[in-house]
Parts: sequence; structure tokens; C-alpha cells
Amino acid sequence: MAELADRKVRQVAPRRWLAVEFAAFYLVAPVAGAVLLPANAMFGMLFAMTVLGLVLLNRTPGFHWRDIARGWGRVDWHRVAVVGAVTAVGGYGVVLVSAPDSAFALLREHPGFMLAILVLYPVLSALPQEIVFRVLFFRRYGEILPRGPAAIGLNAAVFALAHLMYWNWIVGVMTFVGGIAFAEAYLRRRSFATAVAAHAVAGDLVFLIGLGIYFYSGYVVRPF
Repeated sequence: MAELADRKVRQVAPRRWLAVEFAAFYLVAPVAGAVLLPANAMFGMLFAMTVLGLVLLNRTPGFHWRDIARGWGRVDWHRVAVVGAVTAVGGYGVVLVSAPDSAFALLREHPGFMLAILVLYPVLSALPQEIVFRVLFFRRYGEILPRGPAAIGLNAAVFALAHLMYWNWIVGVMTFVGGIAFAEAYLRRRSFATAVAAHAVAGDLVFLIGLGIYFYSGYVVRPF
């Protein structure tokens, strides 16, 4: 009996630690950074979270880096196209209503910089974000998460919370909706490659259309 009780304690303790770790990484850190750090420190914070996320993922039992190298030849391009179309139409509508002067501004005024974003965003932003917010989220913390749609909703919520530092409801809505699309591709379609491709296309379109102004530290206005 004592041995059985001891085994149960050993099983509960890791779950409790995972819950604390999850809360610290996905909830406390983004809120603290948004409240305490200056706007120009946001990229440094995101980089630090990415590095820490990679370390945690590397320490996750059963995870192998080769796992995320699979499936790149089986990207669901139809799903990626749907995400891109929704982003283009919805994003352009938001730009026309909220900041019409920024529509395609980078393409018109800084085409070289826009080209650099198109090339680099998928590798330097979409890929690491998908590792941290999809692979780490579901692989390391899966046993303490709800199931089905609730897990996808929670994932989208923490993805949006990670962008709190921009203090903009448009960013919050965009990242929440995008989080649902990317999580659905990763979890239900079981395709990390599709999640990365959809994120890359959506992100590039956001900057191309002109919504990138909301992801610029100089545009941040804190409510306090």
C-alpha cells in the first residue's frame, strides 16, 4: 500500500511541476514582459522565450528533433491557401478601415525591405514560433491540457497573449484567429510543416498588406 501511494505521489508531482512551468512560460512571462519591459525590448524578449522554449523542448521525454523534419513533402497546400486567402481579404479590410495610408506601404516605399521580410519571416519568425507554440505546447504539456477543441482554443489564447506587448486589440484578434488555424493544422492534421507554411504565408501577407504597423515597437501605446 505504501509503495502504491509513493508511486501516485511520483506521478502527481511531475504533472504539478508541468502546470507550474506551463503557467510561468505561457502566462506569467508574457504578461510580465508586456507590463514591465519597454516596447523596444519586445524582440529581445521574444528571442529569449524562443531560446528557452527550445531548451525545454530538447528536455522533453520522447521528443526527437527529427520529428519536426518529417512531412515537409506533404504540406496541405489547400489549407495553406485558405489561410492565405482569409488573411488577405480580412487583413486588407482591416487596413482600409483602421489605417488606409499603410496599405501596401512597405511594397511601395521600401520594396527591398519588403522582399527581405518575405524571405526571412518564414525562417526567422514563423518556424521558431511554431516550434514553441505548437510543438512544445502539445508535446511537453499535452498530458495536462484539455482535449479536442478546448486544447486548440487554449493554444490560440496563449499565442495571442504572447503578443500582448503590442497592446493592440487588432493584434490580439489576428493572433488568436491565426493561432486556431495553426494549431488545427498541427494537432488535427498532424502536420508541423503545414502549420509552418500557413503561418509563413499569413505573416508575409500581414506585412505586405500593411498590417505590419501594428507589430512595430514604435507604434505601441500602453494603456497605463
